[in-house]
Amino acid sequence: MYLHTFLIQPMIALVAGVLILLQPRLLNYIVAIYLIVLGLIGLVPHVPA
Repeated sequence: MYLHTFLIQPMIALVAGVLILLQPRLLNYIVAIYLIVLGLIGLVPHVPA
C-alpha cells in the first residue's frame, strides 16, 4: 500500500492530538517530532536517488 504525503500528514496530526489530550506534558516532544517528520517528508522528493 502506497501512502501519499497528503494522507500521512493528517494521520500524524490525529495521533499527535490524541496523545496531547491523554498526556499534556508530551506536547513539546510531539510538536518537535511532528515538525521533524514534516521536514523530512518535504525533503524526500528533493533528495537525489
